[in-house]
Amino acid sequence: MSKIVLITGATSGIGEACAKAFALLNYKIIITGRRKDKLENLKQNLERDFSIEVIALNFDVRDCKAVTQNLHDLPNDWRHIDVLINNAGLSQGLDPIHEGSLTDWETMIDTNIKGLLYVSKIVSSWMISRKSGHIINIGSIAGKEVYANGNVYCATKHAVDALNKAMRIDLLPHGIKVSAIHPGAVETEFSVVRFHGDQEKAAKVYEGYEPLLASDIAETIVFIATRPAHVNINDLVIMPTSQASTSHHLKNI
Repeated sequence: MSKIVLITGATSGIGEACAKAFALLNYKIIITGRRKDKLENLKQNLERDFSIEVIALNFDVRDCKAVTQNLHDLPNDWRHIDVLINNAGLSQGLDPIHEGSLTDWETMIDTNIKGLLYVSKIVSSWMISRKSGHIINIGSIAGKEVYANGNVYCATKHAVDALNKAMRIDLLPHGIKVSAIHPGAVETEFSVVRFHGDQEKAAKVYEGYEPLLASDIAETIVFIATRPAHVNINDLVIMPTSQASTSHHLKNI
């Protein structure tokens, strides 16, 4: 019987790469995302290329009612989720604290923290009923270090780091694994979103050094998810070879 993975924020980047990586292992896949066209396109491609079953749920993790309705509308046999990948997340703006946009702050807090909680509350309760499951939270090096003008984004990823530890403690009696992976620079839509669609500004973020790819993170997540039952990877930081910290890249040396 195929295992089931639920991946939030699967319409691009790390989420999309994870969907393809788990499809290679013949998982049944639930993908979620805000962009319906991209979500449906990914669903069709996964079904065609890997001959697997896929359910696409079109919602924004910031919307608690939509999260609840969509997850509870899943057929009963699809609620037996083996792996939850809390990938939905973003950064908006790169301003000093006194110049930050309230809208940007609220978007990051509502997506990166509250959205993760909304999904985790429901799925973890299903895992508890089966005494089995694995939650993998996508953090960031920004959850380990604070960098100039990263203020609220860094705060949200520090919250993910704390929640990851808390979830592991709370779910320990129920036999549920909880892990986090904290990437450094990964070339995805991340910087395009951060700079509100400014492609030129986003491209400059990765100039002068080789960042990670979404597939690098997906491969590592598969490794975390496929350890023996008695092994859990609690916390993993992954960086490009050319990046030593949030502010130390080869291009800066």
